[in-house]
Amino acid sequence: MIITMVLDLATNQAQVQRIIQSKAFRTSELHRNLLQYLSDKSLSGAADGLKEYTVGLDVFAKPASYDPRQESVVRMHVARLRQKLTEYYRTEGVDDPVIVDIPKGAFEVTFESREIAIERFSVVAPEEVPRVEPKRRKETILIALILVAALCALIFGVQLWRMKTEGSDRVSAAADLAAATPELQQLWGPILNTDRPLMICLAASNGSAGAGTASGAFVLGQFLAHRKNNVLLTDSDQLAMPEILMDNVIFLGPVLGNRQIQALSSGQPLVLEPDGIRNLSPRTGEPAFIADHPISSPKGTEQTLALISHVPGLYGNGDILYLSANQISSTLGAVRALTDPTLARMVVSKLKSQNGALPRFYQMVLRIESMDSMPIEISYILHRELSPRNPVPIPQR
Repeated sequence: MIITMVLDLATNQAQVQRIIQSKAFRTSELHRNLLQYLSDKSLSGAADGLKEYTVGLDVFAKPASYDPRQESVVRMHVARLRQKLTEYYRTEGVDDPVIVDIPKGAFEVTFESREIAIERFSVVAPEEVPRVEPKRRKETILIALILVAALCALIFGVQLWRMKTEGSDRVSAAADLAAATPELQQLWGPILNTDRPLMICLAASNGSAGAGTASGAFVLGQFLAHRKNNVLLTDSDQLAMPEILMDNVIFLGPVLGNRQIQALSSGQPLVLEPDGIRNLSPRTGEPAFIADHPISSPKGTEQTLALISHVPGLYGNGDILYLSANQISSTLGAVRALTDPTLARMVVSKLKSQNGALPRFYQMVLRIESMDSMPIEISYILHRELSPRNPVPIPQR
């Protein structure tokens, strides 16, 4: 006899997370992101609107001019994702209760329960059937009903918790951050564990840098969901100094061309320039300038740079976090470095001093290896620990 399990939203989402955290997906951030995106769309009922063009824009940070007929990057990686799912269920997921799949020719993720084979019992003659005492039979039925009720209550509780979490403005940001990895807590605690509103500011730039800023904002928004309630979004042309004074600020994109933001970031030892990153006080063995010209490798990847700067806010109040870069992949890579648990572990390990302390303020240069503008490997180059500085004057318009 075959018993089919009844699937619910929480079960399907838990299965997706189990796959994403598996060994088969550990080395491929791109495919983890792709599976998460397609699964979220499918579980929310929005998969019918998924097109190759949409996936290219949302996941691969393609520009609006992207033409799927000319580039096969989406089809190629979706096909590879199917292969990785097959590999997962052949090894680690061989006993998983839910099978996640992406049928060929579509982008919708399907969720099917694994059929559980139950041993068939032979029918015996009436005289061979052991007699069950009425009292024992009643006890057995009562226990079964209690178990069913408990299971239903558990499923209902999970769904109720999810609805409250997704729909309420009273979600505790501190509790959600506490559920993150220790490294993510260390990196984000000073910014999120405060009553100050959080302002996400996008660089007012065009071209590839602008596309990278939008892609980074999408990923950052996913990370901040349920971790911070009062999050605002603006572009650098609309950012006013009173907002910087009252809020914590995360700035995405190149600071060049944004006069006020550039003035706020002045005086730091590492500076983003149009062609790379300037090291104003190089230490022994460090270059004075790291070029940012994309370098194509034989395997078809490019290498660019990102500069992460966590500095005090105006007059030393609050925090400003710059995720600065000149390329799509670099901006997105900077965001990934601070939101992906594995990459955050690498960042924290490099920032820690010999006594194990993590600096409150710092700058870090990262090298981003990418393919089709999507980061596939992020590595550390150098960093500087910053001391709280004198109050920053308000730039004049």
